[in-house]
Amino acid sequence: MLTRKQQELLLFIHERMKESGIPPSFDEMKDALDLASKSGIHRLITALEERGFIRRLPNRARALEVIKLPEAYTQSLQPRRGFSPAVIEGSRGKQPPVAAPPQRTPVAEVSSSVSVPVMGRIAAGVPISAIQNNTHDITVPAEMIGNGEHYALEVKGDSMIEAGILDGDTVIIRTASSANPGEIIVALVDDEEATLKRFRRKGASIALEAANPAYETRIFGPDRVKIQGKLVGLIRRYH
Repeated sequence: MLTRKQQELLLFIHERMKESGIPPSFDEMKDALDLASKSGIHRLITALEERGFIRRLPNRARALEVIKLPEAYTQSLQPRRGFSPAVIEGSRGKQPPVAAPPQRTPVAEVSSSVSVPVMGRIAAGVPISAIQNNTHDITVPAEMIGNGEHYALEVKGDSMIEAGILDGDTVIIRTASSANPGEIIVALVDDEEATLKRFRRKGASIALEAANPAYETRIFGPDRVKIQGKLVGLIRRYH
Protein backbone atom coordinates (compact mmCIF):
# COMPACT_ATOMS: atom_id res chain seq x y z
CA MET A 1 0.00 0.00 0.00
CA LEU A 2 1.40 3.38 -1.02
CA THR A 3 0.97 6.61 0.87
CA ARG A 4 -0.83 9.43 -0.92
CA LYS A 5 2.44 11.28 -1.61
CA GLN A 6 4.17 8.14 -2.87
CA GLN A 7 1.31 7.46 -5.29
CA GLU A 8 1.22 11.10 -6.43
CA LEU A 9 4.93 11.05 -7.24
CA LEU A 10 4.76 7.70 -9.06
CA LEU A 11 1.84 8.83 -11.24
CA PHE A 12 3.44 12.24 -11.86
CA ILE A 13 6.63 10.59 -13.14
CA HIS A 14 4.64 8.14 -15.28
CA GLU A 15 2.30 10.74 -16.78
CA ARG A 16 5.10 13.23 -17.53
CA MET A 17 7.10 10.55 -19.34
CA LYS A 18 4.03 9.42 -21.28
CA GLU A 19 3.19 12.98 -22.35
CA SER A 20 6.60 14.41 -23.26
CA GLY A 21 9.08 11.56 -23.35
CA ILE A 22 11.35 13.37 -20.88
CA PRO A 23 11.33 13.13 -17.11
CA PRO A 24 10.48 15.80 -14.58
CA SER A 25 13.44 17.24 -12.73
CA PHE A 26 13.75 16.90 -8.97
CA ASP A 27 12.64 20.53 -8.67
CA GLU A 28 9.56 19.82 -10.80
CA MET A 29 8.74 16.78 -8.66
CA LYS A 30 9.14 18.91 -5.51
CA ASP A 31 6.86 21.63 -6.87
CA ALA A 32 4.26 19.15 -8.13
CA LEU A 33 3.98 17.56 -4.69
CA ASP A 34 4.24 20.90 -2.87
CA LEU A 35 7.25 19.80 -0.83
CA ALA A 36 9.70 22.14 0.86
CA SER A 37 12.91 20.46 -0.34
CA LYS A 38 14.29 17.85 -2.73
CA SER A 39 15.25 15.64 0.22
CA GLY A 40 11.57 14.74 0.50
CA ILE A 41 11.62 13.59 -3.12
CA HIS A 42 14.68 11.42 -2.44
CA ARG A 43 12.84 9.76 0.47
CA LEU A 44 9.75 9.11 -1.64
CA ILE A 45 11.83 7.62 -4.48
CA THR A 46 13.63 5.36 -1.99
CA ALA A 47 10.28 4.21 -0.58
CA LEU A 48 8.91 3.47 -4.06
CA GLU A 49 12.07 1.53 -4.90
CA GLU A 50 11.81 -0.52 -1.70
CA ARG A 51 8.20 -1.38 -2.52
CA GLY A 52 9.09 -2.52 -6.02
CA PHE A 53 7.32 0.24 -7.99
CA ILE A 54 10.47 1.80 -9.48
CA ARG A 55 14.09 0.87 -9.99
CA ARG A 56 17.05 3.24 -10.09
CA LEU A 57 19.31 2.49 -13.05
CA PRO A 58 23.03 2.44 -12.20
CA ASN A 59 25.63 4.68 -13.82
CA ARG A 60 23.13 7.17 -15.20
CA ALA A 61 22.18 10.51 -13.84
CA ARG A 62 18.66 10.71 -12.44
CA ALA A 63 17.55 7.53 -14.26
CA LEU A 64 14.51 5.58 -13.05
CA GLU A 65 12.58 2.64 -14.42
CA VAL A 66 8.89 2.37 -13.59
CA ILE A 67 8.28 -1.29 -12.76
CA LYS A 68 4.58 -1.17 -11.97
CA LEU A 69 1.73 1.18 -11.17
CA PRO A 70 -0.89 0.98 -8.41
CA GLU A 71 -3.48 -1.70 -9.16
CA ALA A 72 -6.37 0.75 -9.01
CA TYR A 73 -4.69 2.93 -11.63
CA THR A 74 -3.89 0.10 -14.04
CA GLN A 75 -7.47 -1.18 -13.84
CA SER A 76 -8.68 2.25 -14.98
CA LEU A 77 -6.66 2.00 -18.19
CA GLN A 78 -8.95 -0.47 -19.98
CA PRO A 79 -8.86 -1.65 -22.70
CA ARG A 80 -5.09 -1.41 -22.24
CA ARG A 81 -3.53 -4.80 -21.55
CA GLY A 82 -0.52 -4.92 -19.24
CA PHE A 83 2.11 -2.25 -18.71
CA SER A 84 5.44 -1.69 -20.41
CA PRO A 85 8.04 -0.14 -18.08
CA ALA A 86 9.13 3.36 -19.10
CA VAL A 87 12.69 4.57 -18.55
CA ILE A 88 13.24 8.19 -17.59
CA GLU A 89 16.59 9.88 -17.18
CA GLY A 90 18.18 13.29 -17.00
CA SER A 91 18.27 14.96 -20.39
CA ARG A 92 17.96 18.65 -19.64
CA GLY A 93 17.72 20.66 -22.86
CA LYS A 94 17.86 17.62 -25.13
CA GLN A 95 15.41 15.95 -27.46
CA PRO A 96 13.56 13.07 -25.73
CA PRO A 97 14.66 9.55 -26.60
CA VAL A 98 12.24 7.63 -28.78
CA ALA A 99 12.81 4.42 -26.86
CA ALA A 100 14.16 3.18 -23.57
CA PRO A 101 17.97 3.32 -23.63
CA PRO A 102 19.66 -0.04 -23.99
CA GLN A 103 21.48 -1.53 -21.05
CA ARG A 104 25.19 -0.95 -21.23
CA THR A 105 26.98 -3.97 -22.58
CA PRO A 106 30.58 -5.02 -22.04
CA VAL A 107 33.09 -3.92 -24.63
CA ALA A 108 33.39 -6.44 -27.44
CA GLU A 109 36.70 -6.90 -29.18
CA VAL A 110 36.76 -6.89 -32.94
CA SER A 111 40.16 -7.73 -34.36
CA SER A 112 42.60 -5.03 -33.11
CA SER A 113 39.86 -2.57 -32.18
CA VAL A 114 36.91 -2.51 -29.82
CA SER A 115 33.46 -0.93 -29.95
CA VAL A 116 32.53 1.36 -27.07
CA PRO A 117 29.05 2.88 -26.48
CA VAL A 118 28.86 6.67 -26.30
CA MET A 119 26.54 7.39 -23.37
CA GLY A 120 26.01 11.13 -23.80
CA ARG A 121 27.82 14.26 -22.66
CA ILE A 122 29.92 14.90 -19.55
CA ALA A 123 30.66 18.30 -18.05
CA ALA A 124 34.23 19.53 -17.66
CA GLY A 125 33.07 22.77 -16.09
CA VAL A 126 29.90 23.55 -14.18
CA PRO A 127 28.10 20.19 -13.79
CA ILE A 128 25.34 19.37 -16.26
CA SER A 129 23.00 16.42 -16.48
CA ALA A 130 25.02 13.63 -18.06
CA ILE A 131 25.31 9.93 -18.77
CA GLN A 132 22.31 9.64 -21.03
CA ASN A 133 21.23 6.90 -23.39
CA ASN A 134 23.54 5.08 -25.79
CA THR A 135 23.55 7.54 -28.71
CA HIS A 136 25.99 5.63 -30.90
CA ASP A 137 29.12 3.47 -30.73
CA ILE A 138 32.72 4.38 -31.52
CA THR A 139 35.65 2.15 -32.39
CA VAL A 140 38.89 2.59 -30.44
CA PRO A 141 42.25 0.79 -30.49
CA ALA A 142 42.24 -2.32 -28.31
CA GLU A 143 45.42 -1.22 -26.54
CA MET A 144 43.66 1.89 -25.22
CA ILE A 145 41.58 -0.14 -22.80
CA GLY A 146 42.04 -3.22 -20.66
CA ASN A 147 39.70 -5.52 -18.85
CA GLY A 148 36.33 -4.41 -17.55
CA GLU A 149 33.33 -2.51 -18.85
CA HIS A 150 33.89 0.74 -20.75
CA TYR A 151 31.86 3.59 -22.17
CA ALA A 152 32.57 6.93 -23.82
CA LEU A 153 31.38 10.46 -23.05
CA GLU A 154 31.61 13.67 -25.05
CA VAL A 155 33.28 16.48 -23.11
CA LYS A 156 31.56 19.83 -22.67
CA GLY A 157 33.54 22.63 -21.01
CA ASP A 158 37.12 23.68 -20.30
CA SER A 159 37.75 22.91 -16.63
CA MET A 160 40.19 20.06 -17.45
CA ILE A 161 42.30 21.79 -20.12
CA GLU A 162 45.53 21.59 -18.10
CA ALA A 163 45.04 17.82 -18.00
CA GLY A 164 44.89 17.86 -21.81
CA ILE A 165 41.12 17.40 -21.99
CA LEU A 166 39.42 19.95 -24.24
CA ASP A 167 35.86 20.90 -25.07
CA GLY A 168 34.64 18.52 -27.79
CA ASP A 169 36.96 15.65 -26.88
CA THR A 170 35.61 12.15 -26.31
CA VAL A 171 36.83 10.43 -23.14
CA ILE A 172 36.95 6.67 -22.64
CA ILE A 173 35.84 5.62 -19.16
CA ARG A 174 36.30 2.29 -17.36
CA THR A 175 33.35 1.62 -15.05
CA ALA A 176 34.46 1.77 -11.41
CA SER A 177 32.97 2.68 -8.04
CA SER A 178 36.24 3.71 -6.35
CA ALA A 179 39.38 5.62 -7.27
CA ASN A 180 42.79 6.63 -5.95
CA PRO A 181 43.57 10.27 -5.13
CA GLY A 182 44.74 12.10 -8.24
CA GLU A 183 42.83 9.96 -10.74
CA ILE A 184 40.39 11.63 -13.14
CA ILE A 185 36.90 10.29 -12.58
CA VAL A 186 33.29 10.61 -13.63
CA ALA A 187 31.57 11.80 -10.45
CA LEU A 188 27.80 11.76 -9.95
CA VAL A 189 26.79 14.48 -7.48
CA ASP A 190 23.55 14.16 -5.50
CA ASP A 191 22.32 11.53 -7.99
CA GLU A 192 21.56 14.38 -10.40
CA GLU A 193 24.62 15.85 -12.09
CA ALA A 194 27.76 14.28 -13.46
CA THR A 195 31.13 15.91 -13.99
CA LEU A 196 34.67 14.99 -15.02
CA LYS A 197 37.18 15.99 -12.34
CA ARG A 198 40.31 14.89 -10.52
CA PHE A 199 39.53 12.91 -7.37
CA ARG A 200 40.95 14.11 -4.04
CA ARG A 201 40.17 13.56 -0.37
CA LYS A 202 39.89 16.32 2.22
CA GLY A 203 39.60 14.49 5.53
CA ALA A 204 36.31 12.61 5.41
CA SER A 205 35.07 14.73 2.49
CA ILE A 206 35.57 14.31 -1.26
CA ALA A 207 37.13 17.06 -3.36
CA LEU A 208 36.46 17.35 -7.09
CA GLU A 209 39.42 19.27 -8.48
CA ALA A 210 39.48 21.06 -11.83
CA ALA A 211 42.56 21.31 -14.04
CA ASN A 212 41.96 24.98 -14.79
CA PRO A 213 42.72 27.80 -12.29
CA ALA A 214 39.50 29.54 -13.33
CA TYR A 215 37.49 26.85 -11.52
CA GLU A 216 37.37 26.27 -7.78
CA THR A 217 37.77 22.85 -6.19
CA ARG A 218 34.36 21.68 -4.96
CA ILE A 219 34.08 19.85 -1.63
CA PHE A 220 31.28 17.37 -0.88
CA GLY A 221 30.35 14.98 1.90
CA PRO A 222 31.13 11.35 0.98
CA ASP A 223 27.43 10.49 0.75
CA ARG A 224 26.87 13.10 -1.99
CA VAL A 225 29.35 11.76 -4.55
CA LYS A 226 29.28 8.44 -6.40
CA ILE A 227 32.20 7.43 -8.59
CA GLN A 228 30.93 6.18 -11.95
CA GLY A 229 34.23 5.39 -13.65
CA LYS A 230 37.85 6.36 -14.28
CA LEU A 231 39.44 7.98 -17.33
CA VAL A 232 41.50 5.56 -19.41
CA GLY A 233 41.71 7.22 -22.83
CA LEU A 234 40.84 10.21 -24.98
CA ILE A 235 39.89 10.76 -28.62
CA ARG A 236 40.16 14.11 -30.38
CA ARG A 237 39.06 15.16 -33.85
CA TYR A 238 40.75 17.95 -35.76
CA HIS A 239 38.50 19.83 -38.15
